[in-house]
Amino acid sequence: MDTFAEIRPYHDDEVAPVLAKLLVDPEMLNIIASLRLPRLNKALPWLVRPLVRWYLAREMKGIANVGDFQWVVKGYMDAMIEGHTTSFQVSGLEKLDSEQAYLYISNHRDIALDPAFVNYALYHHERDTVRIAIGDNLLSKPFAADLMRLNKSFVVRRSARGPRQMLAAFRQLASYIRFSLLEERSSIWIAQREGRAKDGNDATEAAVIKMIGMAQNKPDESFSDYVNKLNIVPVSISYEWDPLDAAKAQELVHIERDGAYQKAEHEDLKSIATGIVGNKGHVHVAFGAPLKGEFSDAVAVAAKLDEVIIDQYRLHPSNIIAYMRVVQNDNWKALPMLPEITAADIEVFDKRFSQMPADYRNKAMEIYANPVINQLDSADLRIVEEAI
Repeated sequence: MDTFAEIRPYHDDEVAPVLAKLLVDPEMLNIIASLRLPRLNKALPWLVRPLVRWYLAREMKGIANVGDFQWVVKGYMDAMIEGHTTSFQVSGLEKLDSEQAYLYISNHRDIALDPAFVNYALYHHERDTVRIAIGDNLLSKPFAADLMRLNKSFVVRRSARGPRQMLAAFRQLASYIRFSLLEERSSIWIAQREGRAKDGNDATEAAVIKMIGMAQNKPDESFSDYVNKLNIVPVSISYEWDPLDAAKAQELVHIERDGAYQKAEHEDLKSIATGIVGNKGHVHVAFGAPLKGEFSDAVAVAAKLDEVIIDQYRLHPSNIIAYMRVVQNDNWKALPMLPEITAADIEVFDKRFSQMPADYRNKAMEIYANPVINQLDSADLRIVEEAI
């Protein structure tokens, strides 16, 4: 019996029939047609959709397994990264065993790009790609779920309602993560929190760790034993520029002012598209060492993840300039691994923020300044702990 059939990525023998179904899915064909050929699709939909189907069939010809599908995805990812980033750097990966399965837990800034950049880093360093946790709130369309599961994604059932349903969904998810890592030896990526850190404060939700810990075999395994078995690797992803900075600032201002923010229809999907095609400048992905040691509970694991993710987060000139504008002191100079800041960096920064609505400008600067503040706070905390 396939215990995880509803949530796991598709197997190789499922790829061909799923692709055949997608190629005749009218909703998917219509969306692609409206994105790629909006004017022609509006005037002559009866002509455009068969063309889109023909093009996709040509692209997918010969795909027989998940690896083949990911090779096609890789081509699009390479083009996106090369076209919409200034540079892409990776650190820490050389310390990880290429034959080992890891549970990569990263900060969460972009819905689609966070795991995509992790996969890009792994692939180009000749490592296996990861299985990606994705919430079913982003998979409201059946074809979207099919596409993601073809690309090694597994489903987090956030739509479960009622305590019993939610508990069952979390137990199934935790069991799948354990099965993937310890039985199938396949790595997993999951975000440190359910939603994006829209304010730039990267903080692990202990609830995520508690969910993962639900697959602990009691009483044979202690909590620490299980955490050590999972090979949890903290990952820090930093973007010089966030294509959604103004949108995030707007949302944060509305929440502070009105107490809530109402998302527009399909806003998450639009955010994904904006993030993919927007300029991200320099991007850095930092991999930490697997967590090892004694952990009393999920809060302790979350605290350690926060410490590493914050400390290894690579700052960009945009972060330092924002800090200087918001906090207005020179404390940032005490931090290690500081970027060089040029007059050109300041000019680009000022131009970008001058184009934002005035109501959201300061909040957007705070988003960029917060990683600097968090690194300073982390350094101060270590000094206090060492003194004690």
